Amino acid sequence: MKLFDLPQNFVDDLVAIRRDIHANPELGYLETRTSALVAERLRAYGVDEVHTGIAKTGLVGVIRGKRSGGTIGMRADMDALPMQEKNTFFHASKQAKVMHACGHDGHTTMLLGAARYLAETRNFAGTVHVIFQPAEEGGAGGDLMVKEGLFDRFDCERIFAVHNRPDLALGKWGTRAGAFMASADRFTIEVTGKGGHAARPHLICDPMVVAANIMLAVQTIVSRNVSPLETAVVGISAIEGGDLPAFNVVPDTVKMTGTVRTYDPAVRDLIEARLAEMVQGICAAHRAVGTLKYARLYPTVINTAAEVEFARQAAAEVWGEANADANYTPSMGGEDFSFMLQKRPGCYSVIGQGPALLSDGMVPLHNTRYDFCDEIIPNGVRYFSRLAERGLPL
Repeated sequence: MKLFDLPQNFVDDLVAIRRDIHANPELGYLETRTSALVAERLRAYGVDEVHTGIAKTGLVGVIRGKRSGGTIGMRADMDALPMQEKNTFFHASKQAKVMHACGHDGHTTMLLGAARYLAETRNFAGTVHVIFQPAEEGGAGGDLMVKEGLFDRFDCERIFAVHNRPDLALGKWGTRAGAFMASADRFTIEVTGKGGHAARPHLICDPMVVAANIMLAVQTIVSRNVSPLETAVVGISAIEGGDLPAFNVVPDTVKMTGTVRTYDPAVRDLIEARLAEMVQGICAAHRAVGTLKYARLYPTVINTAAEVEFARQAAAEVWGEANADANYTPSMGGEDFSFMLQKRPGCYSVIGQGPALLSDGMVPLHNTRYDFCDEIIPNGVRYFSRLAERGLPL
């Protein structure tokens, strides 16, 4: 369904902005250039108020409609990842080991486009708050914005956000009520033994063997402790020990880092407790010392049913009824929009940018060859805009 035309120069300007942000990526809480660009664009678009310096580099634009009414918030993330981009196109990253590999450059651009459209047309009654958040990638920028009074300063009766999905076909949109993305935790295990000569294992306490036992044992937490009706992930993603090229020296200490993903707080508690028990028990059995540091990073993204249906109706206007799926499969990925959803009802959804055949050329998120699909920018603008116009009708 064609809702409203976006002039070609409007779209071209947004594509240029998106590629400029992509070429100049910044890590969490360091998005000074990006934040300044967003603020400058919002002011140029005629947004009524632009408030900067929230959660260090975050900002909020305030757009008032043709008459008074309710309030709505729409959020985009701005930060990049500590990765080396391998693309060679013109707008590839100019920063070593920093890359927009998750599409936050596109999310920011779509919300900027919606801010421009809404400031120009103002076909709504009430106030729209466009929220540009720093540090989504592990820095909990959403949490810090809330703690710094985001909703005290900018009242939002409900809030919305979107994320691109390369593994969802172009022209599709999806979400679901309830748990949509998992809680995201990080743990570090340190095993301390007694190092020495690898040829004399009877004289040492080998932390490598202890760490290997722990690595295998934690894989049974989900399969033998968590109900098969629940969903959880426990994974060790990095292990560090020893000094190459010393092949015959056993180190004193081995460190492992991993993540836990769940939807249910009770399952989260269970996994943390079992991790601690396994680390202590296995280390004691080998006469080693083990420590577990467990950090709860992001809570579960929980969408509210009324806002999911409202967002589905807006998405159906933009992408068509058959392409707006309100029963989309949830993800074990984490998202700090969850902190905002703990304070306000809302909906987090995904927009497809993948090829029709996902096995044909699909580059996943967090890949060194990833790039945001500029084709979805116009409909992303329309979606955000329709959320405001439908939610705050004249």
